[in-house]
Amino acid sequence: MKLVTYQSEQGARTAGVIGDRFVDLHANDPVLPTSMIDLLRLGKDAFGRVNDVVQHGVPLRKDITLLAPIPRPGKVICVGLNYADHAAESGVEIPTEPVIFNKFPTSVVGPNHPIVLPRNSNQVDYEAELVVVIGVGGRHIAEDHALQHVAGYSCGHDVSARDWQLGKPGKQWLLGKTFDTFAPFGPYLVTTDEVSDPGNLRIQLRLNGQIMQDSSTRQLIFSIPKLVAYISNVCTLEPGDVIFTGTPPGVGMARKPPVFLQSGDVIEVEIERLGVLRNAIQSEL
Repeated sequence: MKLVTYQSEQGARTAGVIGDRFVDLHANDPVLPTSMIDLLRLGKDAFGRVNDVVQHGVPLRKDITLLAPIPRPGKVICVGLNYADHAAESGVEIPTEPVIFNKFPTSVVGPNHPIVLPRNSNQVDYEAELVVVIGVGGRHIAEDHALQHVAGYSCGHDVSARDWQLGKPGKQWLLGKTFDTFAPFGPYLVTTDEVSDPGNLRIQLRLNGQIMQDSSTRQLIFSIPKLVAYISNVCTLEPGDVIFTGTPPGVGMARKPPVFLQSGDVIEVEIERLGVLRNAIQSEL
């Protein structure tokens, strides 16, 4: 099942997707909430009701503007150096534990929303990523049960200002990664029943139609269950939290010469079974 959040006249609302149609969940079944996070809080038992609405509900009659599936996650957790081929490209040893950082919720935008190049950075880079959406919260989650806490998956883009991340005193990983618009994800939240193995998905990034990253989640150093369990040992995961799981090789910083994003560029992140996340690049006014 594919779920989206769209902008209505009443605000952000959740819809299901069937073919090229979108079905507002709450409008067709008032028991279902308008918010994706509230929907996830109902648990996977509610997905049967959601599926019935998607199959039989009245679709929206006009084009809609999609937001990120979770427009304002409580946590945006990110993993660095989680692809073996990207670690090799970066010239670093494969980490023995996940490298974790985060972005602020204000960095999140949806599909077709512009990624804005900051005035105070000229080294903005791209990173295609598989995003995990938490459905069932928990602390000290066992790795063997971790996928039971996952609601679904999405395409993500970890935009990075390398001159901030790596060039500032002490290195500013957080600030370099969390400028506004630096965490696009979407267009869909694809539920786990449609993704039998998140560790075996092709992941690709195209810059103005040219393939820049092309790999598979088979290259993940730390699996999705390992990441969920590891992070939950530190903080309580809650419904709607998202985890950006790392990027494959081909990032602009590693190229010779380096390739950084320019105003007018168009980035597409495509992940097998999850769709295509498309965003244009524009300069900050």
